[in-house]
Amino acid sequence: MKKFFFIILVFFFNNQAFSFNKENIIQNLKSIENIKFDFEQNINGKTEQGMCIIEYPLKINCKYNNANKKILISNGKSLVIKNNAGSYYLYPIEKTVLNYILDKNFIISEIKKAEERVIDNKFINYTFFKDENEINIFFDNKNYNLIGWQTLDIYQNLNITYLSSVIKNQKLKKNLFKIPLQD
Repeated sequence: MKKFFFIILVFFFNNQAFSFNKENIIQNLKSIENIKFDFEQNINGKTEQGMCIIEYPLKINCKYNNANKKILISNGKSLVIKNNAGSYYLYPIEKTVLNYILDKNFIISEIKKAEERVIDNKFINYTFFKDENEINIFFDNKNYNLIGWQTLDIYQNLNITYLSSVIKNQKLKKNLFKIPLQD
């Protein structure tokens, strides 16, 4: 009987800890209007680095530290990927996985339903599926900040993005999310 009671008690406290993490992550996300961060992105083994600013909902401005000076910008409706080599790609944001990653209300609603995994006692992970995309979101176990995401798209491309030096709620320039024109 004591063993049974101990198992129930451990289960109860483990669920309480998970609930505590979820609540803290949700409260942290609700308080964020924008975040600035450095990133390292790995897409199918190709690594790139740079700096991004996200303004919720659906806006992002990334500058890559590569030879072509690639930029990625979303104004909340369209997503542009452009570089100095002359490449210019324009997509409707709703046709990309960023449509979900840049929508904190979507992330919050999915976290509420998702099972939580604590990894190495450092990271908290939630996995969800949307429109044939697998999305893994990672948070720091101490400060509950977003620290990355991993997606697997319909073409089975694995995209892993790590965030560092996260700064929340800065004053942003007005034209930061203006879509650049094609040259």
